[in-house]
Amino acid sequence: MNIGKRLTAEFFGTFWLVFGGCGSAVLAAAYPGLGIGFVGVSLAFGLTVLTMAYAVGHISGGHFNPAVTVGLCAGGRFPAKDVVPYIVAQVIGSIAAAGVLYLIASGKAGFDASAGFASNGYGDRSPDHYSLHAAIVAELVLTAFFLIVIHGSTDKRAPAGFGPLAIGLSLTLIHLISIPVTNTSVNPARSTGVALFQGSWAIQQLWVFWLIPLIGGAVGGLIYRHLLESKD
Repeated sequence: MNIGKRLTAEFFGTFWLVFGGCGSAVLAAAYPGLGIGFVGVSLAFGLTVLTMAYAVGHISGGHFNPAVTVGLCAGGRFPAKDVVPYIVAQVIGSIAAAGVLYLIASGKAGFDASAGFASNGYGDRSPDHYSLHAAIVAELVLTAFFLIVIHGSTDKRAPAGFGPLAIGLSLTLIHLISIPVTNTSVNPARSTGVALFQGSWAIQQLWVFWLIPLIGGAVGGLIYRHLLESKD
């Protein structure tokens, strides 16, 4: 598949992840009487990845996340020359989705993106006021395990066709664990789009949600490549 189509698939996949996941948090999580809560938001993030992995995964590999791209490269599953173009497409998709979400959310009286807009944070900006070190440990460990699940479920020895299910459910579990800690990133592109519209503290803390998931993704890829993958 040519690079243009693959980048387009990554754009749309990341758009859907951010629009569906962050959209559920902004529009539906606290809806009076019928809000889906953080369990519903967790499921929404998992469903976005599951659905787009089936929809366009056969085109681009279904990364939708710079940490996944870096982790697959570290794991020997993705060429280094395509890492930067993939990340650029993912970030653009995230920003576009955040922009559409902003247009919708701003149609409600009293909406204020600076209040949070599904952004990730630590310390006073953590949903349950977890510290920076707690945020670092959570994002590092969860991103690493996410990449182990991705590598394992798409291994040639794994049952064919079930990878997206394992990956989507894994992302749901990750959110169930860590929404109270950081509002769950494990995805620098997801963090970037909404942070730009939040406009202040989310941008200041964004470095954590780039640096740590990228390290975690690489660690997960290397663990699978050297400790778990068959060399046959």
